[in-house]
Amino acid sequence: MATLITGLGLVGTSYAQLALKRGESIVFYDVAPRKDFLAHKLGTANVTVVQGDVRELPALVETMQKHKVDKVIHTAGLIGGKVAQPLYSGLQINVMGTINVAEAVRLTGVKRLVQISTMGTYDRRLEGDNPIDENFHRGPGEAYGNSKVAKELMVEAYQRLYGFELIIVRLANVYGVGHFAGGSAGGEMVQTLLQTGIKGGLAKINQEQTRDFEYIYYKDLGRALDKAATVGLRGATTLNIGTGVIVTFDDLVGTAEKLLPKLQVEIIPGTKPRSSKQPMVITKAKQVLGWEPEYNLEAGFKDYIEELKALG
Repeated sequence: MATLITGLGLVGTSYAQLALKRGESIVFYDVAPRKDFLAHKLGTANVTVVQGDVRELPALVETMQKHKVDKVIHTAGLIGGKVAQPLYSGLQINVMGTINVAEAVRLTGVKRLVQISTMGTYDRRLEGDNPIDENFHRGPGEAYGNSKVAKELMVEAYQRLYGFELIIVRLANVYGVGHFAGGSAGGEMVQTLLQTGIKGGLAKINQEQTRDFEYIYYKDLGRALDKAATVGLRGATTLNIGTGVIVTFDDLVGTAEKLLPKLQVEIIPGTKPRSSKQPMVITKAKQVLGWEPEYNLEAGFKDYIEELKALG
């Protein structure tokens, strides 16, 4: 049996790095697979890569049947502003693509679906003084967050009707060496800071990206996903996967400058950022998965810098 990972990016490879050590067979399904990125993250590991679009249901079904898939990690989709460029196509990829994944799961008898979601599903307009748990209001009103809510609702409906195991994981902003083809502006901004600091120079950051945010290092995420795919489960559950800490932009830059003294940062004036006020509650993930993050921001940055240096 095998695990199908839709999307060959930072999230999917963070899971595959651990799953391969358990001897699991991995199949990546991606519309434009980056073989260079795969080689960096997984080396010469024996994985299968299928070029395909999540909007193509027959291709998804064929892939799952051919490779005897029993678990699916659904990461494929657009992130942030890319969902609205244009909106119709973005929703087709994010929402219809997820419906196709759920239908393929149903048709092929896949046992478990791990649906990758985001803290962006939460309606931050309603933030108060308390950290955000999994029952907080969904639907922030913008394209990306609303599309992710729709994705959650679709897989929840499928699970309720057809009974496969479902874990929805709402991720904080993931950082780590990535290619960012899907549109993770936050992750790309962090990589720009660190790459510039390693070389020495000026990193120019758009004001829109200077928000306070909750971050999670990809290695912590990989452990969470490994547990989400293997923990005993009946039915469905939704979990926040983060650190429970909001990092201010000033602290983010300060940490990078501490580790990389040659880094200089210039903010390009523009749209005022919409910062997160309250972190996510991760108690449920600790209870269900027996997981908690191991990397704070400085430890994550140190590890990240070493990986970037190794790339040259």
